[in-house]
Amino acid sequence: MPNSNAKSHRGHPGGQEAGRRELVSRSLQSAQHCLENQDFGTAYAHYLLVLNLAPELKNDVRETFQFTLFKWAEELASLARIQDLFNCYEQALELFPNDEIICNSMGEHLFRMGFRDEAAGYFHKALKLNPDFADAKENFYRVANWLVERWHFIMLNDTNRNLIYQKAIQKVVRSGCRTVLDIGAGTGILSMFAKKAGAPCVYACELSKTMYEVACDVVAANNMEGEIKLLHMKSLDIEIPKHIPERVSLVVTETVDAGLFGEGIVESLIHAWEHLLLQPKPKNQDIGTEDYGQVIPAGAIVFGMAVECKEIRRHHRVGVQEVACVHLAETVEFCSPTRASVNSEETIEPYTTEKLSRVPGGYMPLTEPFQAMTVDFNNLEELKSLATRKPCKFSVPVTQGGILDAIVVWFVLQLDDEHSLSTSPSEETCWEQAVYPVQGLPDYSVKPGDTVMMEVCCQDCYLRIQKISVLTSEYGMDIERENTLALGNEAELCSALASLQTTSTPDGMGQECMLESTEIALLNNVPYHECFNAAIGKVLSSLIPTRESLSMDIDGHDREMNFEKSQNKNSSYTTHDPLYVLDVSEGFSILPIIAGKLGPVKAYSSVEKEQHQIALNIISEANHFPKETLEFWLSHLEDESVVLQRPKSDKLWSIIILDVIETSGLIQQEVMEKAAISRCLLHSGGKIFPQYVVMYGMLVESQSLVLESAVQGTEPTLGFNIAPFINQFKVPVRVFLDLSTLPCVPLSKPAELLRLDLMNPYLNSSNREIKVQVCKSGEVTAIPFWYHIHLDEDIYLDTSSDSSHWKQAAVVLDKPIQVQLGDELVLNIQHYKSNVSITVKQ
Repeated sequence: MPNSNAKSHRGHPGGQEAGRRELVSRSLQSAQHCLENQDFGTAYAHYLLVLNLAPELKNDVRETFQFTLFKWAEELASLARIQDLFNCYEQALELFPNDEIICNSMGEHLFRMGFRDEAAGYFHKALKLNPDFADAKENFYRVANWLVERWHFIMLNDTNRNLIYQKAIQKVVRSGCRTVLDIGAGTGILSMFAKKAGAPCVYACELSKTMYEVACDVVAANNMEGEIKLLHMKSLDIEIPKHIPERVSLVVTETVDAGLFGEGIVESLIHAWEHLLLQPKPKNQDIGTEDYGQVIPAGAIVFGMAVECKEIRRHHRVGVQEVACVHLAETVEFCSPTRASVNSEETIEPYTTEKLSRVPGGYMPLTEPFQAMTVDFNNLEELKSLATRKPCKFSVPVTQGGILDAIVVWFVLQLDDEHSLSTSPSEETCWEQAVYPVQGLPDYSVKPGDTVMMEVCCQDCYLRIQKISVLTSEYGMDIERENTLALGNEAELCSALASLQTTSTPDGMGQECMLESTEIALLNNVPYHECFNAAIGKVLSSLIPTRESLSMDIDGHDREMNFEKSQNKNSSYTTHDPLYVLDVSEGFSILPIIAGKLGPVKAYSSVEKEQHQIALNIISEANHFPKETLEFWLSHLEDESVVLQRPKSDKLWSIIILDVIETSGLIQQEVMEKAAISRCLLHSGGKIFPQYVVMYGMLVESQSLVLESAVQGTEPTLGFNIAPFINQFKVPVRVFLDLSTLPCVPLSKPAELLRLDLMNPYLNSSNREIKVQVCKSGEVTAIPFWYHIHLDEDIYLDTSSDSSHWKQAAVVLDKPIQVQLGDELVLNIQHYKSNVSITVKQ
């Protein structure tokens, strides 16, 4: 028996191996069978078993495993089984830790779910594994703009700002402040200023995971790793002694935005004074600072000014009553989010931001600058009272006649009694200004002698300028009496009140429809709608069998359809056989209504928001549309994720309108895939709009683009080594540019870079080289680009025109290239999905 047992044990490994092989073989067969039946979950489980039992098969099954994983992940996502989805990816990455495709896919799921920090980590890893992986490159560039906002580069390149902060911190540390807390540390530069000045204990907190990791690398690279304690948390969550051992004598911060309070500085400083700082130094006492707390910046003075600015106006007020023969109903009142923020239950930023020195068309001051508010960051009671304080009323005399478009705001940040920084539009600064567009007035014209009135307050952690109104000069007003009217009798009072134009909308005024500022600019873009009107008319005319059934002039003299006449002449055609038009462009669009006025059309809009649908219905009624002419496409779909499909099972589209260019100046994601599907859904003679797009660019020298794209060595950061770490998040393309005001010197004429044909994809090239002639000597630092969007061969839209709602973009070169007049540069243009890369061959 012992010998029998021994023989059995010796044979066991061979039996195990045979069993393993058989199990692996059966599991592979089962996985394949499940894939054929689209049972991706079971197939995934079989592949997991195979790869755990037979790691040597990894290379053989890698691609099939990836396919199975991605399909199963899509199902899990649709079922909202998020934890199961992430578990699958974690299992996959344990098996394939260096698979860039799985890393990238994991990042895509994380990004869709709002986990931008985590998504960036996976995109970054995928790019490290394969620097030429185009999908990961495009994803990383897009998420990098979310994670590390472009102002980080601009501010770190602002030597003056860095120097003033350093001097203020150095002064207070050398006067006795021993413990320092940097709130919202970013790269950690202020913490390093404090350490270099001699502070024994420096702490820094940063909420963003990405910026926290950057700060850790920066601090280590500058040999301060053990001397600055970095915390990945909000300052509001810091506890003593859990996170820092004792109260600090100095808080340094720059958690301010263009509107001063928008980054939460008031809330964080109230908490700091109550829980993290030593008691403030008693006023008017000449004693040491080591036993008392203080804040840098010590305070701020806020200034405002009324301005006329066409660019602000066209992004916040609809200035047209009729667009391509479509009458915009008076009962619809369009407004931008800044106005909607007044009555919104959500906390919406009540201002937008602009660098006024670079606004297209410039701006004109209508009043002198006025001091709107002061705040002392070293006074806890004042900080607490900001949110509860009654709004301050201001009456500001008009000094220059014009159109009241906005109140612009800037501030002077007083770091201490000696050092300050100004964000004024007249200063050379890295800062933008806060813009409060004026909306809802019956008349925006003002003249000298008029008075602009408003209220200023701090509410929901935002600086608010509200109840903007105009008192005309026909009626006397003593501006020194804070909106007190100096009037002699009741009749004069009534007349003065009648002349007071306010932004408040009376009840029953009409349907309010909030549009994004880019949507308002689009509605104001008359050439855009006129071009679509002409192009749609040409297509419909070619598709309608009897010209006599229409009363239409496609050249634009009389594009409006006489529906009654049309239906009388060919009622069977218009009733039973309309032409189907689908508009899947993003946001609010009146193109379906324009199409509906041009013929016997069934127009479908893809707008999602209920108030947008209501507004379009009101406009349709105002233009005497039959109710059945306009419909909302998404309400017809069982699966809203599959927008591109037939209008009916037995029908095809005559026109499909796609968004090809983002307002940022980039090509829309997946536009060529959408075009491919669209071509299959068109009947004979049908068209996609646009039919093709031509991309133009030119060589320029622009130091501004260089400074806005990457930190330029150690000089601007005063010797600290920050650039290599923050520049990991630089992207080669700058978006939302205004080429007309970009500080640059053109070094070549515009050249055609790329053509994307949506109707004839065989004409497209994913890789091409062009030669560009240098017309001026200089240093090429960037290649700005824009598009001609061709609706057909004769009609196109220029995204760089003055009326365009699109912005432009630019590729910024890694290294400048010195060129001489007459030189020729060869540009290599590669197009992959929605990503265009431009490199210079030397």
